[in-house]
Parts: sequence; structure tokens; C-alpha cells
Amino acid sequence: MTKRKPSASGVKDPHAKREANKYENPIPSREFILAHLDKVGVPQHQWEVAAALNLTSDDQLEALRRRMRAMERDGQVICLRRGAYAPVDKVDLVVGRILGHRDGFGFMVPDDSSSDLFLSPGQMKGVFDGDRVLARVRGVDRKGRREGVIAEVIERNTSEVVGRLQSGPGSYVVMPDNKRITNTILVNEDDLHGATTGQFVVVSITEQPTFRAPARGAIKEVMGEHMAPGMEIDVAIRAHGIPNEWPHTVLKEIKAFSKEVPEKAKETRVDLRDTPLVTIDGEDARDFDDAVYCEKMRGGGWRLLVAIADVSHYVLPHSALDQEAVHRGTSVYFPERVIPMLPEVLSNGLCSLNPHVDRLCMVCEMRVSAAGRLSRYKFYEGVMNSKARLTYTQVGAMLEGKKAEKASFDSDYPGIRPCLEELHDLYHVLRVSREQRGAIDFDTTETRIVFGENRKIEKIVPVHRNDAHKIIEECMLCANVAAARFLEKHALPGLFRVHEVPNEEKVTKLREFLNSMGRSLEGKTKPAPGDYQSLLSDLKGSAEQDLVQTVMLRSMKQAIYSPENKGHFGLAYSSYAHFTSPIRRYPDLLLHRALRYLIRSRVESSHVERVKGAGRLAKAEHLPYGDKEMVELGVVLSDSERRADAATRDVDDWLKCEFMLDRVGDTYEGIICAVTGFGFFVRLNGVYVEGLVHISNLENDYYHFNATTHSLDGEHSGRRFRLADAVTVRVAGVNLDDRKIDFELEESTPGKRSSKKGKKGPARHAGQVNGARKTERSIKSGAKSGAAKKRRRSKKAVLDHPPVDKATTKKDVSKKASSTRKPAKKNATKNSPSKKTTAKKPVTKTAVTKKSPSRKAPDGAPKAGPGNKKKKKPAGKSRAGSQKSQSVKKVTGK
Repeated sequence: MTKRKPSASGVKDPHAKREANKYENPIPSREFILAHLDKVGVPQHQWEVAAALNLTSDDQLEALRRRMRAMERDGQVICLRRGAYAPVDKVDLVVGRILGHRDGFGFMVPDDSSSDLFLSPGQMKGVFDGDRVLARVRGVDRKGRREGVIAEVIERNTSEVVGRLQSGPGSYVVMPDNKRITNTILVNEDDLHGATTGQFVVVSITEQPTFRAPARGAIKEVMGEHMAPGMEIDVAIRAHGIPNEWPHTVLKEIKAFSKEVPEKAKETRVDLRDTPLVTIDGEDARDFDDAVYCEKMRGGGWRLLVAIADVSHYVLPHSALDQEAVHRGTSVYFPERVIPMLPEVLSNGLCSLNPHVDRLCMVCEMRVSAAGRLSRYKFYEGVMNSKARLTYTQVGAMLEGKKAEKASFDSDYPGIRPCLEELHDLYHVLRVSREQRGAIDFDTTETRIVFGENRKIEKIVPVHRNDAHKIIEECMLCANVAAARFLEKHALPGLFRVHEVPNEEKVTKLREFLNSMGRSLEGKTKPAPGDYQSLLSDLKGSAEQDLVQTVMLRSMKQAIYSPENKGHFGLAYSSYAHFTSPIRRYPDLLLHRALRYLIRSRVESSHVERVKGAGRLAKAEHLPYGDKEMVELGVVLSDSERRADAATRDVDDWLKCEFMLDRVGDTYEGIICAVTGFGFFVRLNGVYVEGLVHISNLENDYYHFNATTHSLDGEHSGRRFRLADAVTVRVAGVNLDDRKIDFELEESTPGKRSSKKGKKGPARHAGQVNGARKTERSIKSGAKSGAAKKRRRSKKAVLDHPPVDKATTKKDVSKKASSTRKPAKKNATKNSPSKKTTAKKPVTKTAVTKKSPSRKAPDGAPKAGPGNKKKKKPAGKSRAGSQKSQSVKKVTGK
């Protein structure tokens, strides 16, 4: 080993020993090089750094060259135009990751957690979504955002892109399906490799984009035809980079698992095989994470057991299984297809709490008082044998049924009903406790696609939640809270589920909106969850409930995973974590490892039960996580959750567009569920599909967007289109490629809300804007013609809402997407009994409106009210609009 001389400055590298242990021919550490550059105060070439640090041999110079390149790649130094290096923080550059937007612009998300930099479409030409760059802050744009200029791309993130192959001038182009990537990829004819136009393909990037030239690529794989069955799921998986193939190392590891739990593994565990634990899930569920048991205590209150599959026994830290589980982060549930986090031998086999077989479990045993307070809890390793695999439908019917239904249930599942009835009683108490705590309870609608014969989409229906769903939800919340308290009390490495308080700016905007309605939100500058819930309770059943709920949802932050506990605002918990689903969520598995380590340690705790003979676990092997690793895992796993949400939304949007292909020209009633500067989105009553009425299709006036009242206001007529207004629209066009549905307005009742009965909001004359009543006159002079630019909105999940029912469905693809003019079919009403047809009549327009420069829609959508379809007219010109399906789920912890 070559011995390195001290630097010319005489200062020794404090990390020299570490470098010597890592490399045969060590060179100065990164920290020492950065300190040197910082001290000299001017950029230095590589040879100057080498001279200053006494590096002379060829091996040392080559090692320094590689280190400087690596430091440049990681954003620690920048190589200036003349080849000299300088620390990034000395040249006013910011390191971060590119976040693309479907409208062509983007953002740079800094590594230092400072505010994002806005990047213009011109800046985005040379990068892909996910690339890491160095950027300079140029100033502030007209919206008050920091604006950036990309100085250098330090790491490329995109090597493959999924999209449709189309012919272009002189070559072919691939149009990416991922809407965050707006760059097209040029493909030469020699690189088609058998692909034909219109097909979905995977293209390998051979030349990354620059600010002067687009990206180039070669076709790597032909996925199939545009409308092939199941293509929407395959495209979503590839477009969002969801891992769906098991590495060879994982397949090799799982060969060691037997079909049944080894007898030796059952030893030194609390034996619960005689306890009547049961699972309650959806009809289509195949992986069973949790089982429950409840009994009444003599002194009052309940003893509640929540047994969770012990995944940590099988998936060890840093194993191939573990590395792949981190990579996936979560299971992804598509219609009738699941991309699991763990291989099926575990997810549906050894780990799944299947009925009448022994399974290892991690148990949270709790005492809940008669007032619904979690008074005591403890964790232990157990072995169980589920006595029944029940469904929400079965349990709900039994609880609501009469003697005959209960007797029938007893015949099928003897000895189980008493436990379920105690769980039901416990649920009612926990529900009261939840209300007293002030947890926010949004009344939103989830939907499910129903398929008929030959996989034809038959209808889209709301998912109804009965008391069985709510029982399991409350039990899981209790266990998650106990796990979070345990994690915090013992200062163990793990991830909390964090939902921070809304920021002041969004609270202010919410208050302005409520004031415009004559409503108010208590709590001054920092309203508590109970203040939000109190307002929702006051509005329950009123015509304004959906409107206020939608705006309120948009004021919330996203829930994330973080090692720093900041509480859960939506659920009104000071500590909250995910413990109950380790088969499908990696943060839960991390928490199980922390629990298992402490159970097997000698640390004194009143919250664990130990079995004699259980061996200790070395922390370095079983819980090898420091603070830095946990922070990184929190970011990665939060991103994985968003990735899964985005992929499933894409599939839902595709299926809903496909469902509407045969309905172009049909007329429906609906309600306005989102309002933007470029138009408003309408959710069809009883259909649960959304589409855009573009502002250019609103006749007779100029319309201006009012962000405070969430409305489009007519400049001359005084007409107003506002959230929750009832409208009648015609389906003008469907663009399956862009997942867009266009509507044209047929009739509207400004100011009329969806037909819910209940308390009304403050009186307001229909169509009144700032005291001006609606008029019938048309303002034609000076109206601009033509449709505005085609842009889509973007949105994100708002709160913590993992699914309770994991049921899935499958699509049918039979019609080709079209955004061109198309006459209504005579038999289009065959599957639409509530829709009426009349004689066709032409659609005329008297005026069009101003163009809108933006098409970014707000998050969220309110629940649709009841309604039916109406008469059918011929389709007008189909224009690509902006549509996005939304299902904002309840704020729960399961």
C-alpha cells in the first residue's frame, strides 16, 4: 500500500483512516477536498488540487480524477467551463431533482428542502422527469415562485420510455404515456425492430435530450396494439416504473421456504391457536394481513386483540427479498390484477392469515375503556389459527339481520358471533371517542368498475361501506396508535405516518371562500381538526356539503412517512404509525422489526410480553438503521406510495374513457366538481365519470375565474358557474390517449346545488354575481374565436387513505379511441335505461370566450348527487379537453 504524504498545507485528512480501510491506494476524502476548495476560495483545476494535496503517482491522479467526477455527479462540486472545480454552494447553485408537468413546464425539487424552482418549458427541453441537475436561481416569476435556470445535468434518470409509436417528419416518434415526460423521442426507421405505428412500445434512450436537440432512441420491446385487452395496466406499470418481475436472487431465496410453518418456528411464542381470531376482508381479497378478537371485561371495557402477519420472521434486513421489497415499497392494486410487494409464496401463503392453518403473527393486545380510551397495550410474538375467513358483506348482513340471519350465520360459523357483536359494541364507543377527539370525517365516494360478459365494462358503481368496514377500521386505528406510542416511548428507528397541519396561506384562502358563503372556520390562524369537523357536521345533509368538503380537502397537506413524529392532523392523533399491513406496505415491516427487536432484547418495558427461551436479536443485524437511513427510507417509501396512486389513477382514467367511447353524443345530468381558469369539470350523476366543459364552449359572454368563490363569473350577463351547481351536458368527445373526456353545456341552473335534502346555506339569488342578476342578452362583439390551448390539470392525493377493501376488477377493451366528430349510434341507449332519445337537432353557437393561459385544475372532487341521463343529441366537434378521475378516500389508518 502506498503511503500518502501530508498535504502541502500540513493539515491532515481527518478521514484518512476510513479511506485507508476502504482503498488499497487511498486518496483524500471528499470532506477534505471540499474543505481545501473552500479554504483556497477560488476554483481549482484537478492538477492544482493534486499538487496541493501531494498526489503524484499515476494511480493517485487517476483515483482523484474519478473522485472529482463522482463528487460532480453527486452535486458536491461543479466543473466550470474551463475545467476548474468549485464547491456547489460557492457558485450559488442548487442541487435537486426534476419534477415534470404535463403542460411542458416543470420544477426542480432541491435536496436541501428549500422551495422548488419553477422551470420554463424551454428549460425542460433538455431534461426528463426525475433527472438530477444543478440549477441557478434566476429570480421570481409573476406568480411569486422562484424561477431557475439549469446549469448542468449531473445524473440521468430515464433510460427507457413507454409510449405510442407515431410517424413523424423524416422519422418516427414515440409519444410518452407518462404525462410528466413531454419530450418526444425520435426513432430512425432502422431502429424500429418490427414496431408499427399506433403500437405501444418500450424505447431505449440512445441520446439524452439537450436544449438544442430532442432525445433519440431505439425500440426495445413491442408491448402490443393500442386497444389490446389489459394494455392499460401494462402501460401504467411500465410508464410509472413499477417493478413487476422478481430478480433471480429473490426467486432463489424463496425456494428455501416450505408450504407450512415449521414447528420449530412456533416455539417460544404466545400460543393463540385456541383463541377465535377471524379475518374480515373484501370478497376478492387474497392476502390477509390482520385478524381480530374482542371480549368484554368484567370491570367494564374490552380486551381487543389485533394479530398481524409476522412478515419480519421471513424477510430479513438486506436480504434479496428485503431489497426488492424496498424497491417496490407497496403492493399496487389494479382492476383484477395485483403487483405484490412480496412474492405469492409469502403474500398469499406463509404470511397470509388463511383460515384453519397455523400462522406466525405479531400481536397487539389492548384494553379499551368503556369511554373508548386506549388504557393499556402490549406487543408479543404469537402463533394463531384463524377460525374463519369472513367478508364485510357477511358480517354486515349478520349484524343488521334478524334472528333468522343470525341463526344462519351461527350454523356456518359456530362460536364466532359473540366476538363480532362485542366488536360492534366496541366500534360504537370508539366512534364516539373519534368524534370527541375531533378527527376529520370526509364523506366521499369511492367507485368500482363492474364488468359483464366478455369483459365489457357494464357500469361504474359507488362502493358502500357497512359497519363491518368501520369495525375493522377502528380496530386498526387502535393498533396503529399503540405501535406509534411504543416506537416513540422506546426511541426505536422507524417511520411515523405524518399528516402536518395545513399551511397558513391555504387556511387563509379557505376562510375567504367560507366567508363568501356566509360560513366561518373556528380556530383563528391555526384551526384544530375539530374545527374542520365541526364545520362539516354543521353542513351535513345540506346543499353546500360537497362544495365545502371539496375546498377543504384541497387545503390539506399530503400524508407522508417520516422518522420525525409531527402527528396526524386529519385523524387528530399526536402519534400515528402504520403497523397493520406488512404484507403490502414496507413501513409496516420496518415497524415490526423494531417491535421484534425490543421484544427479544433485555430492555425493560411494560409494553411487551416475552416467552422464556426466545433468543436475543442483535440490533446491528435485525435493526441496522441510523437516522440518515430512516430519513432516506421515508422519502423513498412516500414516493413509492405516490407512484402507486398515480398508476392506479391512470388505469381508472383509461377505463372510464373507454366506458364513455360509445356514449359520445349522449346527454347527462351532473354537478360541477371543479372550477378552473380554463373551464369547469362535471361529474355525471349515477355514472361517476368526470369531463371538462371548456371555457370556449360557454356562449354569450366572457368568463373570469374567481379563486375565492371557486366560480366562473360572466362579465356582462352576471351568470355564474360554481362548484356543486347542477348542469346538463353532452359528451362531445373522448381522447383515450390523453385520458380526456370533453363535455359541452346543454343546460344549467346557476346557483342550484345537487339534490341533497337537508340544511341550506345562506340565501343567494340564482345566477347572482356581486349583486347583478342574470340577464339573457348575448355579448357578441369583440369575442375571440377558437379553442384555448389543450392542457390538463394535475392533482395529488391529499390525505392518509389506504384502502380497506382490496377488491379488484378487470377491464374490457373493445372500442377504438376517437377525438373526431362522430354521429350518435342508434342503439347507444341500449345499456342506459334512464337515458331518453329525441329527434336530432343541430348544435349552434353564438359566441365564444377568451382563451385561458392555464389548464391546471385543483385537487379533489365532491361526491356526486343522484340523477339520471337525459335526451340524446348528435355529437358536435370533439375537442380534446381535460379530464381526471378522482376518488378521495376517507381519512383512515388502515
